[in-house]
Amino acid sequence: MISVDRESGGTLPEMAEIWQETLNWQPTIEQGNQLQKLYDLIVVANRQINLTRITQPKEFWEKHLWDSLRGVSPEQHFLPELNAAGSIIDIGSGAGFPGLPIGIVFPHYQVTLLDATRKKVNFINSAIEKLPLSNATTILGRAEEIGQETLYREKYDLAVIRAVSTASVCAEYTLPLIKKGGLAIIYRGTWTQEENQNLEHTANILGARIELVDRFTTPLTKSVRHCVYLRKVLRTSVSFPRPVGVPTQNPL
Repeated sequence: MISVDRESGGTLPEMAEIWQETLNWQPTIEQGNQLQKLYDLIVVANRQINLTRITQPKEFWEKHLWDSLRGVSPEQHFLPELNAAGSIIDIGSGAGFPGLPIGIVFPHYQVTLLDATRKKVNFINSAIEKLPLSNATTILGRAEEIGQETLYREKYDLAVIRAVSTASVCAEYTLPLIKKGGLAIIYRGTWTQEENQNLEHTANILGARIELVDRFTTPLTKSVRHCVYLRKVLRTSVSFPRPVGVPTQNPL
């Protein structure tokens, strides 16, 4: 790991065995250094900007780093899409999760981080420069607007969204942005049969189907979490996403 300056929150645990057991992967020395650097940058910036309440090293490792990468590793293997060059958009990225860890681990993959808060986008831009990551860029904006712009609509192979809204709203934010054949990944805590039925209905409207609901347990705190994978099988109607605020006020 890199040396930690006096402003850092401490040294992240290496957790090599847990990485291997849960993802069949371990970070290289360079990747470990970048993950530590990301933690240091967030701890310092968090004093001026409300980026995250999770700042203790072990909790940060599990709830931000491990969780981010577990989402692109259904059933303990990284998505085959990540083996080749491609593009991914992180919607509502906040402090950069899950997009920045994905960008660190998959340098051949182009990562776009979208957030509507200027201070958070400014932080992510600073982190991209300092890590450094040549494969990452940001967009300041709302998913409802970006999803209707020709520059971004149906341009991405993958989309990830974590802790933003209900699953049906997340589907309306993500699916217009990914290509036909692409995959949207919705990070969730609990998951109910009612949520599943609602999402099946929404996905059908938006040209997708539920490919997998992956239930797993976090390695340190043993919390149950889910990731839901939506495969886009048809192009999304230009009626979606609806204008800003409508998806949350009137979910499909």
